Amino acid sequence: MGIENLRGSIVAIATPFKENGDLDLETFDSLVEWHVEQGTDAIVVCGTTGETPALSEDEDAIMIERAVKKVNGRIPVIAGTGSNSTQDSIKYSKRAIGLGVDALLVVAPYYNKPSDKGIYLHFATIAKAVDASIILYNVPGRTGSNISPEIAVRLANDFKNIVAIKEAGGSMPVFAELLARRPKSLKVYSGDDFLATSANLLGADGCISVVANLIPGDFHQLMMASLNGDAEQSRALFYKYKSLMELMFVESNPIPVKSALA
Repeated sequence: MGIENLRGSIVAIATPFKENGDLDLETFDSLVEWHVEQGTDAIVVCGTTGETPALSEDEDAIMIERAVKKVNGRIPVIAGTGSNSTQDSIKYSKRAIGLGVDALLVVAPYYNKPSDKGIYLHFATIAKAVDASIILYNVPGRTGSNISPEIAVRLANDFKNIVAIKEAGGSMPVFAELLARRPKSLKVYSGDDFLATSANLLGADGCISVVANLIPGDFHQLMMASLNGDAEQSRALFYKYKSLMELMFVESNPIPVKSALA
């Protein structure tokens, strides 16, 4: 299933655990089923909200395999496969492709703080090495590095399989710059629930969302209203859930969203 036309509410799904720290796969299955029923447009497994940095490689693979199996082709499944090591990111990406995902979400190299040239070469090397759609993931607050609009546009122009960016820098001017400069082939997703409605009204393509874990049906509706330019319905739904979106970040994600799910 391609993601070239993917727009709307893409949940960055949480990873449930049992009291003893084991993965709770039965609960995960029921969460996935609920999202499909509620109209969520795609699922990101093993993203930031899925606590990937704390999962072992085996747990990572189990979660990806389980998501693909449970979704069973009904909506796209996207796997987080980024690393600050280019070679590790390629390894994780190839494994996820082998497990049947529809696309990869690849975060900018964290901790290393590469230059623009380093960022470009990291993603260029991955794009050449894997045969799958890639979503760039810019989240400077966590990585300490930044994928500038200029580099994102250049990567999209240079590599057919770089098809989207998740922009989570929290800046509307950055969204405006991305949307003004992007080629038609590059989708722009908000990585920030709070800015997603405004970004969609400027021409973005939806949100890779935290709060969609809690309100999948209504968040899908909010994304569709803003994508379709329905400002009145967008405003009504946005203000209905404004406080909930703010509460999702009173502590580091995913602490609040997992508390709410529990």
